[in-house]
Amino acid sequence: MTSMTAAGSKLAISAAAPATADAAGYAALAYTSVGQVEQLGPFGATFEVVNFQPLDGPLQKYKGPSNSGALSPSLAHDDADAGQTLLRTAADDKTSKLYSFRVTLPNGTLRYFGGRVFGYPETVGAANSMVMANPSIEISTDVIKVAAV
Repeated sequence: MTSMTAAGSKLAISAAAPATADAAGYAALAYTSVGQVEQLGPFGATFEVVNFQPLDGPLQKYKGPSNSGALSPSLAHDDADAGQTLLRTAADDKTSKLYSFRVTLPNGTLRYFGGRVFGYPETVGAANSMVMANPSIEISTDVIKVAAV
């Protein structure tokens, strides 16, 4: 396996849902690229730990429900960026609609998932910093991993 930097990674969003919850279903959608992404942050499935302590024996641990996590990208805010506009629209959507997302890694590997945007907070920092946005995207489906072609 070859290590890689994150440079060149991309985030895209679609307002449509896939016909099937697999690589082919997600690949068939039209996506809008989100520009000015500084970082995406961690995401992917983790399992809740379920503990059971019998009176006579050691603590037992089991895998509970999985949670695919959240994506909290850091963006240089841009009112003219179509992808950021769609993220803001998703954040303002009161219907809890599921949006589709695609993360493209530099080697062409893809990650697809459905999620809801729970907020689009902006940060206005010091004079020597950018106006930033940090959308809160809760992943509500499995993350579909597609190897590079």
